[in-house]
Amino acid sequence: MKVTLFIPCFIDQCFPEVGISVVKILEKLGHTVDYPTEQTCCGQPAFNSGAWDQARATARQALKVFRNAEVVVSPSGSCGAMMKVFYPDLFKGTPEHKEACVLANKTWEFSSFLVNKLGVTDLGASFPGKATFHDGCHGLREMKVQREPRELLKHVRGLELLEMTNGTCCGFGGTFAVKFPMISTAMGEQKCAAVTETGADYLISLDSSCLMHIQGMFDKQGKQMKSLHLAEVLAHNL
Repeated sequence: MKVTLFIPCFIDQCFPEVGISVVKILEKLGHTVDYPTEQTCCGQPAFNSGAWDQARATARQALKVFRNAEVVVSPSGSCGAMMKVFYPDLFKGTPEHKEACVLANKTWEFSSFLVNKLGVTDLGASFPGKATFHDGCHGLREMKVQREPRELLKHVRGLELLEMTNGTCCGFGGTFAVKFPMISTAMGEQKCAAVTETGADYLISLDSSCLMHIQGMFDKQGKQMKSLHLAEVLAHNL
């Protein structure tokens, strides 16, 4: 299968190792990986801020870039949800609506693609240590992804997965953290406390944006915690 990658801005600019890990995994599974360099932001910041005209202007580039893709895979529940869930709403009543629906139907979040599309749960990965998992809001509520990453982590040799008792939002929320920094910080502190309570050494998630927010708070608190994207764990010994 030819897999076309949609790499969100956060990963492209700040966490390129996540995208590299995704490529390693897909190529190990025997798939051809395509990365269109013309891709840009999906338009989510403008969309979440109510600037839908601006969001559509940005999203049209995605419609063009991924038009001929067989499947589109993104290592982000947040930006993946923008394409899969919100593009049909964004383009409703426009000439691009049908094309937006086509793109939505062939867009997958990375862990869901592995488990639900490819039927892969064991990549032969090993990663010794204790970890807990953070469910990003868009991945959990919009993409309905919760079981899949845990199924993959369950098969990682040497990894002990410890669940948090507090599964709430980390407080980042993209533009939310900019508009409401005090609320965002308070929510982040609660999330850090929940992570610490598990006794884990690592925090794993599907979204680098959430991990950046939580890791930043841990660093500010002077606490030892290492945040990793799911793909980095799965590709650790590839």
